[in-house]
Amino acid sequence: MSRRILVTGASVAGCTAAWWLTRFGFEVDVVEKAPAFREGGQNVDVRGSAREVLRRMGLEEAAFERSTPELGTEWVDEDNNTIARFEAGATGSDNAPTAELEIRRGDIARLIYDAARERASFRFGDSVAAVSQDDVGAEVTFKGGEIARYGLVVVAEGVGSHTRELLFPGENQPRWMDLMIAYFSIPRQSHDTDYARVYNTVDGRGATLKPSRDGLLGAYVGIHKKPEGEQDWSPAQQRQYMLDQFAGDGWEFPRILEVMKDVDDFYFDVLRQVHMPRWSNNRVVLTGDAAWAPSPLSGIGTSLAIVGGYVLAGEIAKQADIASALDRYEKVMRPLVKEGQNVPKIVPRMLWPHNALELMLMRGAMRIAGTPLVKKAFSSAFARDSNRIELPDYTNQMSA
Repeated sequence: MSRRILVTGASVAGCTAAWWLTRFGFEVDVVEKAPAFREGGQNVDVRGSAREVLRRMGLEEAAFERSTPELGTEWVDEDNNTIARFEAGATGSDNAPTAELEIRRGDIARLIYDAARERASFRFGDSVAAVSQDDVGAEVTFKGGEIARYGLVVVAEGVGSHTRELLFPGENQPRWMDLMIAYFSIPRQSHDTDYARVYNTVDGRGATLKPSRDGLLGAYVGIHKKPEGEQDWSPAQQRQYMLDQFAGDGWEFPRILEVMKDVDDFYFDVLRQVHMPRWSNNRVVLTGDAAWAPSPLSGIGTSLAIVGGYVLAGEIAKQADIASALDRYEKVMRPLVKEGQNVPKIVPRMLWPHNALELMLMRGAMRIAGTPLVKKAFSSAFARDSNRIELPDYTNQMSA
């Protein structure tokens, strides 16, 4: 096939795929609808096989240098008294509420992007308008008016991917997780520690404050409820809704809401998974959240994005034809994606109480879970197994 490949989406999955594809000798264009590279974002975990991919890229050490100072996770009450504590790495594995490599989404994406743009070409403020395929390639029309031909189009966009819906209309069967979360940053204060603090109150409401870099905390304010189309509201409506829902609450909410009113990095998400019966169609292939978003509840979304981009690029470089490469890519990745999406909906229901009795029972259960005999089993329930596959080695496919 043509050695020219288009990647749509300049976040973790797209930049990882672009890095490896260029190292395998392909000419790669990356298009991103955002006007500039997106910084910031919530803290994410990088676990297991994904860390090995970063190691093979020569980026693991740099990722640890940018990691957050988070030592673990605490569940707390209204006065910030600790109900249960789970230290990072204390269970002898990387399956815990806090991974050994915890980093802001924008920081890990920036690290891979800076490495990828040494060889790949990036264009921001544009997106795919139409794709016409034949047996040997795809003609892409961009919203900016340009028309270009590629041997393959890699769709590495987010959970609500426009290009996926354009090229695989109606195929996604989303699994809604009955949880909405607003993410943003707030200034750190003197009483904040290097443990993430999780607090819940009644009516399915709660929040988490996670230590970040540069004197900031990551704030995650959430509500457990059935979705009612909130993902389609304007950002102003979403922000006001969250402000109204938590008005008058105690704990750290007065401080959190005051910042939420005007913060620049406010992001709102109604959590759902992407379930696609296929990830490719002739000369178009999906990867990352566009293919399989497991939701932030899995603790493995970023790891899947890194491993997926690597495996996709490696199989394209290794196999004799594109059909075989995309078939093999699915066979390698499906077990890991299945593991990542295996998040029982009962978990958020149990951890986000709706009345005083449920809150009391949840806190009692957390106290038991925080004891030495139970801690390891409880911690392992927070992250899917990121070593579910034996990571293929494609490094012998790399060009000079």
